[in-house]
Amino acid sequence: MEEVFIIPVVVIGLPWLILHYITKWKTSGSITSDDESLLDELYQLAKRLDERMDTVERLVSADNPDFKTARIMHDREIDNAPLRELEELLAEKKGTQK
Repeated sequence: MEEVFIIPVVVIGLPWLILHYITKWKTSGSITSDDESLLDELYQLAKRLDERMDTVERLVSADNPDFKTARIMHDREIDNAPLRELEELLAEKKGTQK
């Protein structure tokens, strides 16, 4: 009588359990559409905040000629390389989705 319960558990239950957790493991590493839209919103917010900081720094430098910023500048090539790479990746991603 024990074989009636053990054989289906080993033949059906164990592979199902293993495949279930393999599927969970594979999908946990991928980004969802909600995550992607949140990242896009955060990226747009960061760009707007950067523009605001540029405006504030421009106003402060107009009042004080000795003012020097300690942050990443938008007009320096070395500072724009990672941002340009990110924008290219986003454009490529949006191009493949459409």
